Amino acid sequence: MFADSAKIFIKSGKGGDGHVSFRRELYVPAGGPDGGDGGRGGDIIFEVDKGLNTLTDFRHVRKYVAQSGEEGGKKRCHGKDGEDLIIKVPEGTVIKDDETGKVIADMSGTNIREVILKGGRGGKGNMNYATATMQAPKYAQPGQDAKELWVRLELKVIADVGLVGFPNVGKSTILSRVSNARPKIANYHFTTINPNLGVVDLDGNKGFVMADIPGLIEGASEGVGLGHAFLKHIERTKVLIHVVDAASTEGRDPVDDIKKINAELEAYNPDLLKRPQVIAANKIDAIYEEEGKESPLDVLRKEFEPEGIRVFPISAVSGKGLKELLYHVHELLQTVDQNPVIFEREFFPDEYLDNPEDPFTIERAPDGAFEIWGPRVEKMMGYTNLDSEKGFNFFQKFLKDSGIIDQLKEMGITEGDTVRIDYLEFEFYE
Repeated sequence: MFADSAKIFIKSGKGGDGHVSFRRELYVPAGGPDGGDGGRGGDIIFEVDKGLNTLTDFRHVRKYVAQSGEEGGKKRCHGKDGEDLIIKVPEGTVIKDDETGKVIADMSGTNIREVILKGGRGGKGNMNYATATMQAPKYAQPGQDAKELWVRLELKVIADVGLVGFPNVGKSTILSRVSNARPKIANYHFTTINPNLGVVDLDGNKGFVMADIPGLIEGASEGVGLGHAFLKHIERTKVLIHVVDAASTEGRDPVDDIKKINAELEAYNPDLLKRPQVIAANKIDAIYEEEGKESPLDVLRKEFEPEGIRVFPISAVSGKGLKELLYHVHELLQTVDQNPVIFEREFFPDEYLDNPEDPFTIERAPDGAFEIWGPRVEKMMGYTNLDSEKGFNFFQKFLKDSGIIDQLKEMGITEGDTVRIDYLEFEFYE
C-alpha cells in the first residue's frame, strides 16, 4: 500500500544543566565559582530528500528524539551541545500538528529544510552569578526542558495537471501514452492505489508534470473508501482533466460521472472547482452510434462547453486525439499562477509550547492560604534557588512582574497571610 500519511512523535533535546563548583587549587585559598554552562539540546529538523517518494519508513519508526545537551563542568567547562536530529521526507510532505490539524510546514518549492522544534537552551553555571555581595553562589540554572509534539505527515503530490475520474476509465493508459511514466494497468477497479507522476514533453514547448489521481467514488469527500487519501493529491494541481468512458462500456453515464466528481471536489475543497477543467472523452473507438440517437460526444459538449469546459474525443489505446488535448492543457496552464501551490503555515510549535504568557491560577484554600499554580510558575520554581538571598529576591521580582502580586491584592491578601506555591509556603509581606 502506498504510504501517504503517518503520525509520529517528535521531541527536541533537553538543555544541559549548569554546574556548581568552586576553584580549588593549591595556593589559591579563596577560589571563586567556576561551574560551566550546560550544552544546548538538539533541534528536530525536517529535510527534503529527492530520492524518497513515500512515507513508508514512518510506519515502522514512529518516535524521533534529538540528543540532550551535556551538563556543564568544573573549571568553566561548557557542556557539549546535543546533536540535531534530521528527519528526511519526500518533497511535497505537509507537516501538521496532530491535535489541531494546522499546518506547521510544507516541504515544497524552495522550502527544503525546516527547524520544527528547537532544543532547550543550556543552563548557566554558578560562575555567572558571582557579584560583589554574592561571591560564592551555590546554585546554577537547570537546562531548559525539551519540547515534544505529535505531528501528522501528509504527502501531497506535486503536479501541474491531474487526471481525475471514476475507476477503470483509462487514466493510467493516458499517462503511459503521453509521458515517461509506466504505471501498472489492468482491467479491474482500483488498479491504481497510489498516484503516478509523469513528465509530458511537447514539441517546442516547456513540458509539464501530470498525475494520475486514483479513481474516485461517491462519498470520497466524506472519507468513504480511500476518498481523503485520493482527494488530498488534487490540491496542488493547477488544471484538472476529467477522464470519462464516452462509450459507456461498463454502463456508466459520462455526464453524470463528471457531475459526481465535481460534487466530491467541491465538498472536499470548494477552491478546486475554480481551477481550469477539460474533458477527455475516452474510448471513442468503442462508441456504437445508434440511428436517431444523439452522439455521447454531442451530449457532453452540449452539457459542458457552455460552461467553458472543452470536450476532446480521444482513444488512449490508439493515441487518437491526445495531441490536441495536451496542447489545449498547455494553453490553460499559461493562464494560471505559475508558482507552486504551497500551504501556508498556521501553527508555530515553539510559541505554542513555550508561551511566556502561560496563565496562572490563584485560589483560596480551606485553611485560608492563597494557593498559586500554573505552567510558568512551576518552571520558575524549577530553576530558582530560594535558599539564597539573591534567588529569593529574583523570585519576588517574578511574582511582581507577572502580575501575581496585583491579583493577590485584588483578592484581599494582607500582610501575614499564607501563600503556597507547590512545595513552598511563606507569609506575605510587602
